[in-house]
Amino acid sequence: MIYPEFLKENDLIGVTAPSAGLDEGHLVGYLKSLEHFHARGWQVTETPNVRLPEMPSSSGPQRARELKGLAQDARVKMIWCVSGGDFLVEMLPDTDFAALAAHPKWVQGYSDPTGLLFPLTTKWDVATIYGLNACGYDMEPLHPALKNSLDLLAGNIPVQHSFDRWQQVGAPSMPGGGYNMTRPVCWQTPCGPIETSGRLLGGCLDVIDILRGTDFIDVPGFVKRYEQDGIIWYFDVFAMTAEQVFYSLWSMKQQGWFRTAKAFLFSRVMFPGGMMLSYEQAIRRALGDVPFALEADIGHVKPCFTLINGAVGHIRVENGRAVLGMELK
Repeated sequence: MIYPEFLKENDLIGVTAPSAGLDEGHLVGYLKSLEHFHARGWQVTETPNVRLPEMPSSSGPQRARELKGLAQDARVKMIWCVSGGDFLVEMLPDTDFAALAAHPKWVQGYSDPTGLLFPLTTKWDVATIYGLNACGYDMEPLHPALKNSLDLLAGNIPVQHSFDRWQQVGAPSMPGGGYNMTRPVCWQTPCGPIETSGRLLGGCLDVIDILRGTDFIDVPGFVKRYEQDGIIWYFDVFAMTAEQVFYSLWSMKQQGWFRTAKAFLFSRVMFPGGMMLSYEQAIRRALGDVPFALEADIGHVKPCFTLINGAVGHIRVENGRAVLGMELK
């Protein structure tokens, strides 16, 4: 596994828009986020598509060119996706993953940027970070989840503990942009407590499902290369119904993706739905009675962990609480 170098003071971050550019509302959050990056001593450069308020930000070939430019720029030490959105997959045929692998830098984002992270890790063995997009650090003071994220980028990998409360979708933000957390966090483990280690791999399930069967990813190869470690799968479910989750997991299982699975972590679902199955029923129907957790602090519903695809994770989940450590080896 190739682990890029972490950020040092005065390092330059390259921000790009592989999905949506910044509309007026997200621009405000991004400018606030920049204050926190600068406070860490990090500098920022932007590709031209970042402040284009479009979905997607620009054509697929243009997004791919701007990404390659950051990869080949020796001054740039990290690539950060500015936001999520849709249609990132349009840039994949023109994306030079060989250039990204030849100049390994941390690439961070979540949601639609899974379309970059998942191929880069599974096919090119470059570790990536499933964490907030660059416009997501828009509060003062920073929530501990955001501080953990910035600490990780500086090389101080935190042990992450499940949070006390989470913000329900649609809840108004607090003054200063803080999370409005009213619901108690409780990681559910229907098949019993989890305590295991393995390579972390995952992202937004809605996007991974689209990538299945394409040449941009190589999950069977990744599974084989790291079969001695096994894999802790994590899935951030955005808007898939329970039935769609079932079909996606069933197909992945038939393709051998889960042959060495040690455990599965599923996020809180941002826009839940289902007519015949609950999410627990869908997972059990597809995978059987395997170690899995629901309602995890992952992805769209805040606050969330920052996860390194390819790192060795050590996870313990019991009594509704979770602890995650990560090692780069």
